[in-house]
Formats: sequence, structure tokens, C-alpha cells
Amino acid sequence: MLEINNLVKQRGTQVILSGISFTARPGRVTGFLGPNGAGKSSTLRILLGLDRATSGSALINGKPFAELQNPLMTIGAALDGSGAHRSRTGRAHLRWMAHAAGLPRSRVEEVLKIVGLTNAAGQRVGKYSLGMGRRLAMAAALLGDPEILVLDEPVNGLDPEGIRWIRTFLRERAEAGHTVLLSSHLMGELAETVDDVVIIQHGRIVADGALKEVIGNRSSLEEAFFALTSEKAGDRG
Repeated sequence: MLEINNLVKQRGTQVILSGISFTARPGRVTGFLGPNGAGKSSTLRILLGLDRATSGSALINGKPFAELQNPLMTIGAALDGSGAHRSRTGRAHLRWMAHAAGLPRSRVEEVLKIVGLTNAAGQRVGKYSLGMGRRLAMAAALLGDPEILVLDEPVNGLDPEGIRWIRTFLRERAEAGHTVLLSSHLMGELAETVDDVVIIQHGRIVADGALKEVIGNRSSLEEAFFALTSEKAGDRG
């Protein structure tokens, strides 16, 4: 389980996160949604130990990332592209990661097959399309067969077939009891995938609940977002 507890992040006088709290649970796909600059990436970076919070906590199965015994087998993450050097092949990149984590080479071929990159694994990453880079990032996240997946903009750059594939794959992960957290600004693309929704705007949580509850009697998740953020703006005024 992922628990974000009263998380605050400030840079100088700028407040990035204003005491946000939410939970992503096993067996559920949780959408962490909001426009660019809302605070999604800052939250995920703190969760994954890449940045420090001013106050509050971000816990993975009750522990901060730095205290995990086998992080790659506990949580897999795909942020900001593939993370691979452009001169390396996709296969070489994954083999390096597997070696560093003490995983067998056979796992590399397994995840390449899962994400549909086997035929392109011998190509240099610099020649990959945006969608191929996203698939490579997903393969890296899956190397340790983690119980938790955290994905930032997972459908960015994917063609319609790729979007259908990732929807099916993530639903299967959740149904197998895994925890899945998706961060995105593309609400329409993910509305068919998520069970729960956390909406963030200007570093504040404006909605948190099951998808049907958040949408209510509105026609779509986008409509709900605009209605909720307008209400919050009115409250602040």
C-alpha cells in the first residue's frame, strides 16, 4: 500500500505541495490526476526517495523508500522517459539493471516480451520512438516483478494499440492483487482504467475517492475535474 500523509513541499517561498494526503491500495488502480504543474511529479519523486519533503511522509508498505530491503521487488516505477543512455541498446540497459539488482538475465527477456519490445531490444535507445521509450521504462519497472507499480504519464506517446495493451495489462495487475498508481494529466485516456481517483490542483487535493463517486452525476471525469477545481477556486476566493 502507498500512503501519502500530510505531505508539504516548499522551495524557498514557493509552496509546491500543501499538506496532501491519499492512499493507493492493493487490488486497485489509482489515478493521480491533474494538470501539468499541479504537484504530481513532486509527490512521486518524494515517494521514490528522489526528493525530500518539507514535512509529512510518503510510505511504501509502511516504510519510506530508503528503508526498503528489496526496492526493485517491492515497487517498480517509470518516470520521465526510459532513463536509459541513448547509446545503449534496450536489452543492454535492462541487463545492467538486472545485474545491479541481482536478478537473472532471463528476467530481461521476460519483461521485453511482456511489453512487446523483443524485436527492438537490439536497437540503440536513441533510435526509439517516444512510445518505445515508454515501453522500455515499463520493462525496467517490471524487472523485479514488484507488488507495486508507479507510472508517470504511462500512455504518453503510445499508439491506440499500445494504449489498449497498457489498460489490459494494468487491470490484470490490479486483479492479481497488486497496487497500481498512475499519474497523468490525460484524464479521458485513463478514465477507463482506474478504480480510484485522486485529483490535485495547485498542490492541493480537490477530490479523492472511487471513480464513480468522483464523477457523480456528471458526464465525464474531465467535467468533474473542471467542476471541482472551479468550486475550490471559489472557496479560496
